Amino acid sequence: MGFYDRDYLQQGYRFGRRPFYQRGLGIPGIGPAVKWILVANLLVFLMQVLGADGYLTNWFGVWPASWRTDMQIWRLITYQFLHGDLLHILFNMIGLLSFGPLLERTWGTRTFLAFYLGCGASGGLSYILLAALKVLPVGFMIGASGAILGLVAACAIMFPQMTVLVYFLFPVPIRYVALIFIAIGLFVIFTGGHNAGGEAAHLGGMAAGAAFVLFRRNLEELSVRMKVMIWHRQISKAAELQQEVDRILQKVHDHGLHSLTWREKATLRKATELEQRRLRGRS
Repeated sequence: MGFYDRDYLQQGYRFGRRPFYQRGLGIPGIGPAVKWILVANLLVFLMQVLGADGYLTNWFGVWPASWRTDMQIWRLITYQFLHGDLLHILFNMIGLLSFGPLLERTWGTRTFLAFYLGCGASGGLSYILLAALKVLPVGFMIGASGAILGLVAACAIMFPQMTVLVYFLFPVPIRYVALIFIAIGLFVIFTGGHNAGGEAAHLGGMAAGAAFVLFRRNLEELSVRMKVMIWHRQISKAAELQQEVDRILQKVHDHGLHSLTWREKATLRKATELEQRRLRGRS
């Protein structure tokens, strides 16, 4: 897949002072996350070609053979960097370069990287779950397709007018491409067709990608509300502490320091420590 007719990218998607869309080849600038994901995939594939394929797949591919391998959480990340053959990695990396830079520029490097790996992990979990339920046979699963299909789902929701070249033949709106992948995945899984485990990863990655986009705003609003609640609570506690300190100081003035209980002395020490921290923070 690749970008096609991306006029909307020329109409205001900017990063800093540099336009997001670069003329010429029409390829958006590659951010650090996309670059290092690409490099890591190529290096691991080179290791596979040089003879380490069996070892890497055995220890780093998703393999729901038992509860022990299911608990090897690293597999949910590492399997995304393994590929079966040249075409497998080629199409996945084309997908990464087609959709990754746009999303990385939109969200930032950290969010994009977490999103990419999270979609891939969700794909791996989907396969493990369906294998545990005996819906799919147990075997090794490798590939970045779950993560890539997560990118497709996100772009289909955020940029539904985007068109892509399907296998370099004809342009199709990305929202239809996403629906086609969903339909194919469901059909293959429920008919027990070839690469049903891979299709489970595709759907799991797409579900995670769609959920992130659809609920991200709600999560951000919830995060802001939680921060406001914590701030109000801290302000309230500070006011209560100040009232208690004022009462204790008045007691000292009226009856002397010896009249304080151990709890009141502890309160004064706490207030003193907080004030010292505040003053150090200003210096």
